[in-house]
Amino acid sequence: MRVVLTGAAGFLGWHTRVRMHAQGEHEVVAVTRDEWADLHALVRNADAVLHVAGVNRGSDDEVEAGNVRLAEDVAAAVRAAGHPVRVVYANSIQDGNGTAYGTGKASGAGVLGALRTEGHTVVDVRLPNLFGEHGRPRYNSFVATFVHAVAAGDVPQVADRPVELLHVQDAAQVLLDALTTDAERLDPHGSEVGVQETLDLLREFEESYSSGEFPDLSTPFRVALFNTYRAALFPTGYPLPLQPHADARGTFVETVRSRGGEGQSSISTTVPGVTRGEHYHLTKIERFAVVQGRATIALRRMFHDEVVEFEVSGEAPCAVDMPTGWAHNITNTGDDVLLTQFWSHELFRPDAPDTFPHPVAQEVGA
Repeated sequence: MRVVLTGAAGFLGWHTRVRMHAQGEHEVVAVTRDEWADLHALVRNADAVLHVAGVNRGSDDEVEAGNVRLAEDVAAAVRAAGHPVRVVYANSIQDGNGTAYGTGKASGAGVLGALRTEGHTVVDVRLPNLFGEHGRPRYNSFVATFVHAVAAGDVPQVADRPVELLHVQDAAQVLLDALTTDAERLDPHGSEVGVQETLDLLREFEESYSSGEFPDLSTPFRVALFNTYRAALFPTGYPLPLQPHADARGTFVETVRSRGGEGQSSISTTVPGVTRGEHYHLTKIERFAVVQGRATIALRRMFHDEVVEFEVSGEAPCAVDMPTGWAHNITNTGDDVLLTQFWSHELFRPDAPDTFPHPVAQEVGA
């Protein structure tokens, strides 16, 4: 299926694009602000539109009118396509709640829903509060604001209340499910947590991780929230120094301490000049710890161009934890065999490896 993805550079759009790349089931046409003027031409050759683009900041008039205008543009492009197009609308549980955002999203749902009478399929996906890696503080969600505050050592203000939180990768999967569903509406549910509870978990993570330990990762929500937290530390918080302990027998280095959940370790040797890795993960927490030799660890966020590199050596043992959605590799840049320990927070499962091949060095924007 050829799928036009609006808002591809935004928070939900980027995560959806990464997930679609990982699954490899559809051809994705990414639409950002730069391509919006070409929307008609892009939809003309498409089978479906994932309408993720939205406006959630600005004056009330800007937010409400902006979401309606985006829906109107999509509807016009679908009508002009000249053939049936499936439209998946990333709506919100705030639809119709009386706020400018809720009113704008509800009006957008009406604009797109009218396409059903013209032979098009429209699926309305009502998403709860989203959180995840690379969210913008004071913009995407209170979780992003809390994450950056805790990482910076600040104390955020809390107005405690229960809230339903859905990780953005889970939201992306629901949008992809909507490409084939027979339902006209989907209502995914997240985890019921408190605002203060969320902040307390982030502080727990900071206390463990800053002392060299992985926190308790025994539930999917904890894993998702910890991935969100550590994304805010990257790249300035890495590599993580490991403390060697030497005596007459040699050297001992503790590479991983984990407070809960699964875990799997492996050791690899790499000859000079050889590169390992060249893949990315959606949820897996993976640590590279170089204990002998010299290497370069390189990472690039998917669909971005900048490559982040760390020069590491067994003479000063350290670890780098791979952020999700970043292609990464490790290259032996020394003259001797490189010895690396790899650790992940979960057991390797051949039927669901969460490892997707992709090179770090890549064409611009790929």
